[in-house]
Amino acid sequence: MFEGTSDFLSIEIIAVGIITILAVISPGPDFAMVTRIALARGRRAGVLCALGIGSGVSVHLAYTLLGMGVLFANNVWVLSTLRYLGAAYLIWLGISALWPDIRAVFIAPKCWKNQDVRDNCATQPDQFEERRDGSAFWIGFACNALNPKTMLFIVSLFSQVISPDTELVQEIGYGIYIAACHMGWFALVAIALTLPSVQARIATLKIWIERGAGLCLAGLGVKLLSS
Repeated sequence: MFEGTSDFLSIEIIAVGIITILAVISPGPDFAMVTRIALARGRRAGVLCALGIGSGVSVHLAYTLLGMGVLFANNVWVLSTLRYLGAAYLIWLGISALWPDIRAVFIAPKCWKNQDVRDNCATQPDQFEERRDGSAFWIGFACNALNPKTMLFIVSLFSQVISPDTELVQEIGYGIYIAACHMGWFALVAIALTLPSVQARIATLKIWIERGAGLCLAGLGVKLLSS
């Protein structure tokens, strides 16, 4: 009996490990966000964004471990609210990445009509200007905490893969592992993108990669709205 239980737990641990890794490394808004932050603001900001993503996952883990995950996943109002908030946030992030181009097309021409307006435009701060590195953490946190697909992944994992008989301590261990995988993977992405050798190779393409990441974020937001 105990041998069978041990074998089942071993299978469960392996399943959770593999499924989590596959889910984490699959492209999505988190990957696009870390790419943009790391390229635009450097390694430190990229790693902080990765830590924020892992912390955002912890929100979904917390209410799932408290037994509210299935209730939330089956509640249309909760799902819709999270979907709209997440979509709006992704679209805003995408627009902020593309703001220099938008500003150049729609605002810059007006700034050169007369001297007074030109001086005002020159001194006016860009509302989408990047802030201190600390904001990168909260950007990553919100990007994941407001992602309904992350919620559905966590709830499905704990309701369909992890046995109801699994002890709470082990479930908490799974949660720590899932959060650590998110932090570790996206921190690795940020570090890889900011390596001097990589930076040298993508120097001429950097601005286009940043804009591409912005388009991906906005596109994912629109897709989330229509799903």
